[in-house]
Amino acid sequence: MPAGEDSLAHRRHVCSRVIPQSRYSLTNRLDLEKIFGRKAPLEVDLGCGNGSFLCALAQSMPYKNFLGIERLLGRIRSSARKAASLNNVRLLQMESSYAVRYLLPAESVETFYLLFPDPWPKRRHHRRRIVTPDFLGYVHTALKVNGGIYIATDHLDYFRKIEETARSTSGFAIAEVDVELPPSGFELIFREQGAPIHWLALRKVSPVT
Repeated sequence: MPAGEDSLAHRRHVCSRVIPQSRYSLTNRLDLEKIFGRKAPLEVDLGCGNGSFLCALAQSMPYKNFLGIERLLGRIRSSARKAASLNNVRLLQMESSYAVRYLLPAESVETFYLLFPDPWPKRRHHRRRIVTPDFLGYVHTALKVNGGIYIATDHLDYFRKIEETARSTSGFAIAEVDVELPPSGFELIFREQGAPIHWLALRKVSPVT
């Protein structure tokens, strides 16, 4: 029987899903096999929010490992509660761009998901957008050969900029979005509002030069 949410066992499972913040984790590549307790293909949700999308994926593919990265503590706690019964989920409270650049080992990730990143619509804030040539370069390094990243946004201007950046960054090919993914919390909200969702799939094809 699954442990109740107020039980000591449940609270222990919640805590065990979050990778502890430590000096080691901030300055060294993650030891993924040690963190998950096994060697398995890794998928990473960048900005995992409340964990609903991440946990739905992890539940549907128990043979893979799933890492959710989120900077907000409240969202990490929500994700950890959802992931308490899922042995293949771990969470990291961190800026996604930092984690991709410094913490994920080279060629360790099969798939990234970047769903509804902040579009920073005002021109003076565009420099805060996560998708840049440098960011895609770090993603390329972390991806396995033929690995990929799925990006979704409801913001057409940002989508066009992301697509332009991807086309000008070596090492990626634009691919078909050929998988059925569970809806994220933001996707459900935007669908209810009647907003179109723009998807982009990129596949790693060659080294960045």
